[in-house]
Amino acid sequence: MTLSLIHVQPATGTVAALTATGGVAVGGYVHHAWRGLGACATQGLATNPWYPEGIRHALSQGRTVRQALDQVTRRDGGAARRQCLVMDAGGRAAVHSGGDNLPEVAAELRPTIAAAGNMLAGGQVVATLVQRFLSLTCTNPDAAWARSAAPRYRDGYESRLLETLIDALDAALRAGGDRRGARSAALRIESFDAAPIDLRVDWDERPVEALRTLAGRVRAPDFAEFLASLPRQ
Repeated sequence: MTLSLIHVQPATGTVAALTATGGVAVGGYVHHAWRGLGACATQGLATNPWYPEGIRHALSQGRTVRQALDQVTRRDGGAARRQCLVMDAGGRAAVHSGGDNLPEVAAELRPTIAAAGNMLAGGQVVATLVQRFLSLTCTNPDAAWARSAAPRYRDGYESRLLETLIDALDAALRAGGDRRGARSAALRIESFDAAPIDLRVDWDERPVEALRTLAGRVRAPDFAEFLASLPRQ
């Protein structure tokens, strides 16, 4: 199983990705984030490490998310074993869920926020992940979930994006998560006005708690000062 969330803020170019799985070192293989361009998560029965390069190139050439997905899956003889989630700089998302993936397989796509997973305890896991993210960031979470309006994000929400991602993952895992249990988790935040945040828990019986500990280290005054001193683009 792998469970992933992608968020893109078109107004600022900020991109965030979050992933958890029952296997080892999910952060090294699954999610990829490119500020001002988009993000993808390649997962399933077996991830395809060549998808991100193709998707990034396609998005940079102005292809739609569906075109980018079709391009990489068409060249992959094992596409039935893959699940891949893509979002572009405008917050538009698409997903490929191959038929050979193990249930429960689910995806929820909204403007600027999307999630997908496989080998889940139930479809509610992905729904909970998106709903919790919306509730923590938006002024209209119910309307955004119901697709009656695009998400309207609260002023300054990006300053708490690190904690929001962890809280959303916690809610999803409490809703059932991986049928095997989650053992690794990772997140990445890319923006134009701050240094990237890239946290990885490669193996832990309680990956959410481990992520929270890492986040606390990142927020500690000495490391926060270090991050603030890095060049910005």
